[in-house]
Amino acid sequence: MPKQPPQGLISYDVMETVRNTNEWLGASARAMASYPAFAMIPHPFFRVMSAWGRVTERSFARMVIKPDWNIPPILGPDGQDHIVYVDRVLKRDFGDLLHFRVARREPIDRKILLIAPMSGHYATLLRSTVNSLLPDAEVYVTDWHNARNIPVSKGKFDIEDYTLYVMDFMRHLGPDLNVIAVCQPAPLALAATALLAEEEPEAQPRTLTLIGGPINPDAAPTEVTDFGRRHTMGELEYLAIQQVGFKYAGAGRMVYPGLAQLTSFISMNADTHTRAFVDKIFAEARGEGSERDRHYKFYDEYLAVMDMTAEFYLSTVQRIFKGLEIAENRFEVAGRMADMTKIRDVAVFTVEGANDDISAPGQCVAALDICSNLDASKKKQHLEEGAGHYGIFAGKSWRLNIRPIVLDFIDDHSGKGLPDRRRRAVGDRVPVQPGKINSSRMAV
Repeated sequence: MPKQPPQGLISYDVMETVRNTNEWLGASARAMASYPAFAMIPHPFFRVMSAWGRVTERSFARMVIKPDWNIPPILGPDGQDHIVYVDRVLKRDFGDLLHFRVARREPIDRKILLIAPMSGHYATLLRSTVNSLLPDAEVYVTDWHNARNIPVSKGKFDIEDYTLYVMDFMRHLGPDLNVIAVCQPAPLALAATALLAEEEPEAQPRTLTLIGGPINPDAAPTEVTDFGRRHTMGELEYLAIQQVGFKYAGAGRMVYPGLAQLTSFISMNADTHTRAFVDKIFAEARGEGSERDRHYKFYDEYLAVMDMTAEFYLSTVQRIFKGLEIAENRFEVAGRMADMTKIRDVAVFTVEGANDDISAPGQCVAALDICSNLDASKKKQHLEEGAGHYGIFAGKSWRLNIRPIVLDFIDDHSGKGLPDRRRRAVGDRVPVQPGKINSSRMAV
């Protein structure tokens, strides 16, 4: 039965119209309530209305703006600030390889590739992760493009293409590379490493760290895995896939819209998000708000969403979550089997959060069992108590506890040591208290 692109086209434009209308309403309320004459009326209504307008306008405007990296200068051992430049190393149609070059600093031997998720948010979701690693490493990141801005003439992009991109980036950076894959790309990074292990052993990374990834989604079901089980692929294609409207360069491309993904993110924890926005509006009305407070710092990133190609979204659900091709070691890329048992020389480290409700404990550590021919000395796992999904790669748990362990793991398998100040003992832990905003809901 033929698809009906016009229906998807209307749906996509309707969502964009609703977003644009709310942004306009916020701007209008802000302008009206800020009219000087209303200052003569001693009533808090106008202050609240102005605050609502400012928060609403900014929130809906963020949804179509790609955030900047805004990496602060790095303090060098000489006490000077070193500016960080974002250089594009490789440019591809669906994603680039970026290098965070620290000016006037000698290259560091420790080289890290952060594989960012393609699940609705931009790679800038890893900004704090990059910030924390830059003083001690040369950091690279995969910067995936928004599908709505990619012309249809550029072709498809599914999980096999994603894996081939990752392999290409690994080859370019060389064998002294340490890979960290965050959430969604964890199974595909494992597959890319397996293919290189068999076909180009000299291009394998030294270490592979998998953080909160769905290697085996059935190991510990969550709301995310249950959603995939409840719906057939036909239902998902009909309900979730839309066609990009004429406003963007990718007009006509079938996508899973970022706005639809954002709606599902927010609905998972609607009460917390509602309370956060109500508190912010009243804080603005009292004159206690700021441009860089905790609320804006979190939601400026959280609300900035990107579209995924339809084939990437559908193949992820069908092959990773429903088909369990990675979990059962039968994943193929371009007709080639990605046999995880071929991984023998790459040290593999899995990190999970005890309170992770996106990729629950058990899903990621399954990678160690799949790599059955990998020596036990090259396997390591860590379960972070009290940490949610976001916290294990960008929150307090990452900064205080997980990051030092990851750096130690990298150094243990590179034969190069670090100064004592960077090798804090694993047992010297800092308890992590949950914040007011449940940032584990920032699903990736």
